[in-house]
Amino acid sequence: MKEIRDGVKSNKISSSESISSQPLVLDIEDFKGDFSFDALFGNLVNELLPAFQEEDADSLEGNGNISGNDALSNGRSTQTQSSPLFPEVDSLLSMFKNSCSQLVELQKQIDGRLYNLKKDVAAQDSKHRKTLGELEKGVDGLFDSFARLDSRISSVGQTAAKIGDHLQSADSQRETASQTMELIKYLMEFNSSPGDLMELSPLFSDDSRVAEAASIAQKLRSIAEEDVGRQGVTMQSTASRGLEVAVGNLQEYCNELENRLLSRFDAASQKRELSTMAECAKILSQFNRGTSAMQHYVGLRPMFDVEVMNADTRLVLGDQDSLPSPSNVARALSSLYKEITDTVRKEAATIMAVFPSPNDVMSSLVQRVMEDRVPKLLEKLLVKPSLVHPPPMGEGGLLLYLRMLAVSYEKTQELAKDLRSVGCGDLDIEGLTESLFLDHKDMYIEYEQASLRQLYKAKMEELLSESQLSGESTGSIGRSKGASISSSHQQISVTVVTEFVRWNEEAISRCTLFSPQPANLAANVRTVFTCLLDQVSQYTTEGLERARDGLTEAAALRERFVLGTSVSRRVAAAAASAAEAAAAAGESSFRSFMVAVQRCGSSVAIVQQYFANSISRLLLPVDGAHAASCEEMGTAMSSAEGAAYKGLQQCIETVMAEVERLLSAEQKATDYKSPDDGVVPDHRPTNACIRVVAYLSRVLEAAFTALEGLNKQAFLTELGNRLHKGLSNHWQKYTFNPSGGLRLKRDITEYGDFVRSFNAPTVDEKFESLSIMANVFIVAPESLSSLFEGTPSILKDAQRFIQLREDYKSAKLAAKLSSLWPSS
Repeated sequence: MKEIRDGVKSNKISSSESISSQPLVLDIEDFKGDFSFDALFGNLVNELLPAFQEEDADSLEGNGNISGNDALSNGRSTQTQSSPLFPEVDSLLSMFKNSCSQLVELQKQIDGRLYNLKKDVAAQDSKHRKTLGELEKGVDGLFDSFARLDSRISSVGQTAAKIGDHLQSADSQRETASQTMELIKYLMEFNSSPGDLMELSPLFSDDSRVAEAASIAQKLRSIAEEDVGRQGVTMQSTASRGLEVAVGNLQEYCNELENRLLSRFDAASQKRELSTMAECAKILSQFNRGTSAMQHYVGLRPMFDVEVMNADTRLVLGDQDSLPSPSNVARALSSLYKEITDTVRKEAATIMAVFPSPNDVMSSLVQRVMEDRVPKLLEKLLVKPSLVHPPPMGEGGLLLYLRMLAVSYEKTQELAKDLRSVGCGDLDIEGLTESLFLDHKDMYIEYEQASLRQLYKAKMEELLSESQLSGESTGSIGRSKGASISSSHQQISVTVVTEFVRWNEEAISRCTLFSPQPANLAANVRTVFTCLLDQVSQYTTEGLERARDGLTEAAALRERFVLGTSVSRRVAAAAASAAEAAAAAGESSFRSFMVAVQRCGSSVAIVQQYFANSISRLLLPVDGAHAASCEEMGTAMSSAEGAAYKGLQQCIETVMAEVERLLSAEQKATDYKSPDDGVVPDHRPTNACIRVVAYLSRVLEAAFTALEGLNKQAFLTELGNRLHKGLSNHWQKYTFNPSGGLRLKRDITEYGDFVRSFNAPTVDEKFESLSIMANVFIVAPESLSSLFEGTPSILKDAQRFIQLREDYKSAKLAAKLSSLWPSS
C-alpha cells in the first residue's frame, strides 16, 4: 500500500510541475458574456488543489489505527517532517504573478479601446444633435404650412357654406315663388265670381286630396283676409277690392269642406273606424285649430243625452215621495260618478287614437261633464232652503240640506280627482268644482248656525212634550207634589248635552270640508263652537233655574205653615203635618238641585274635553283664535255659574230652615235644665241633636256626591258657619244647670264630629270653641274666671253664655266677673 501511495503522490507532483512549467494565457474574450470571478479563480487553481486534497486524505487513512489526540499529533508531526505542508504554493504564486501581469496588460488594452469608443461616441453625438436641430426647423416650417392650409380650408368652407345658404335661400325662394304662383292661380279661381265654385281645379273636389285642398284653402283664405284687412285701412288699392269675392268663396268652400269632413267623421265614428276618424280629425285641425271637430265630437257623446241626465236624477234622488237619505245619496253619487269616470276613460282611449291634440279634446270633454251633466244633477239635489221659513224637522230641516251639501261636495271632489287622473289637459278642474258650490258655500256658515238653533229648539220642544206627557200620565197631588214631579221630569240630562256636542262635531266636520284655508276655518269653527256654548249655557242655566224653582216653592210652603203660639191643638197638628210635607218637599228639591249641579258640572266637563280634543287643533294655527274661544267659553258658562251659586245659597237656606224647625220642635227646656240635677247625668245627645244630625247626614249625602273641588269646600264651609251661628242662637233660648251643661257639651261633640266630615278647618275651630264654651255651665262659679285664661278670644261669647246659667243671678256672677268685661 505504501508503494502505491508513493506512486500516486509522485505522479501528482510531476503533474503539478508540468502545469507550472506552462505559462497561463488569459484572453480578453474570457471576460465577455456571463463572466464569473469565482469560475475564473476555480479554473486557475483547480489543477493544483485537488492533488493536495488527495494527499491529505491518504495521510489520514495511514494513521487510522491511532486514536485520540496523540495519534493525530503523531501523524501530523510525521508528515511535517517527511514533506512541506502545501507544496503547490510556489506554483500558485508563479501562476498568480503571471495572471496579474496579463490582467494589467488586458486593462491597458481595454482602456485604449474605451478611449477610442468615447471619441467615436462624441463625434456621433455632435452629428446627431446637428441633425435634430435641422429636423426641428423643418417641423416648425411644416406646422406653419399646416396652419396656413387649415386657415385656407376654413375660409373655403365658410365661403362654401355661404354659397350653400344662398343656394338654399334661392331654392326656398324658388319653391315659395312656385307655390305662390300656384296659390295665385287658385286664388284667381276663387275670385272669379261670387258663389261660383263649379270652375275650381279638380284638387278642390277630389276626395282623395282633401287634406291638400284644406291646407291650400286655409292659406288662400289667410292671404285674402289679410289683403282685405289692409284694404279696409288704406282704401286705395282697387285691385285689392276684388279679393273680397275670393274671401266669400273661400269661406263658403271651407264651410262646405268642413261639413263634408264632419259628416265623414260621424260616419266613421258610428262604424268605429278609428283610422278614418283620425284622418278627418287631422284635416279638421286646420280649421280653427280643430275646435269644430272637438265640439262636434264632445257634443254627440251619449253621456250628455237628456235621458241619461234624467236617469242620473232618478238614481240619486230615488222616489220623489220620500225624503232622500244622505247615506243613500252618497252611495248613489259614488256609483254614478264611477260610471262617469269609466265612460270618460273609454272616451280617452278613442280620443288618444283619433285626435292630433288629445289633451284639448279631453279638456273639452271633462269641462262639459263638470259644466253640464254634474250641475244639472246638483241643481235638483241641492235646493237651498229659506232661512226665514226653514223646512220643519219632520222634512229633514236645515240639517238635511247641509248633509246633502257635504255629501255632494265630497263626492264631486272625488270625481274631479278621478277625472284628473284619467286626463283633462290644462283644465283647472279643481277650480271648476269649487265654482259649482260657490253659491252654497257663501251662505254656508249662516245655514250651519240656523240648523243648530233649529235642532236645539226641536230638542227642547221634545223634552217639554215628554215632561208634559209624563205629568199627565202620573197626575198631580197638590201643588207641591206637582212641582216636584215637574222638576224631576225636566232635570238636566248629560245625554242631551252629549247630543249637542255630537251636532257640533258634525258641523265642525263640515267646516273642515268647506274651509281649507286656516284663517277661514278658524273663523267658522269659532262660530259653530259658540253655538254649542250658547246651547249648553242656556240648557244648563234653565235646568238650574227649574231646580231653583223647586227650592223657592219649598220655601213658600214653609212660610205658609208658620203659625203663631195661640192656636188650637187641632190647628197646630194640621200645621205640623203640613210643615212635615213642606220639609219633605224642601229635601226633595235640595236633592234635585244637587243632581242638577252635578250634571251641569259633567256637561261643562264634556264641553271642555271636546274643546281640547277637537277644537283646539283647528284654532291654534291662527293667532289669538284659541285664547278668544277660551274666553268665550268662560263667559258662556258664567250664567250657569250664577244660577248654581244662587241655588246653592237657597240650598243652605233650605237646610237651615229644616234644622231650625227640628230644633224648635224637638228641643225641650228640660234637656238642659233637668230637675234631677245632681243625679247621674245622661251622656246621650238630646233628641233634637240626634234628629238634626240624622237629617244633615241624609240630605248632605247628595251634596257630597254632586259637588267637588273648591265648590264643595266653599259650600260646606258656608253651611258649617251657618250651622254654628244657628245653634248658638238656638241655645240662647235655654237655661243651663251643670247636668244640662254636660248634655250640651255632648250635643256639641256630636255636631262637631259631623261637621268634621266637611274638611273645613275654620268650622272645626268654631265648634271646638263651642265645646270650650259649654264648660261655663259645668264649673263652679269661683272657677269661671280661670276658665278663660288660656282662651281670651271667647270672652265676648262667653258673657252671653254665662248669663244662661241657672245660678247667674243667685250667685251674683255679673258682679264677680265684671273685671273680665270692663266695657260692659
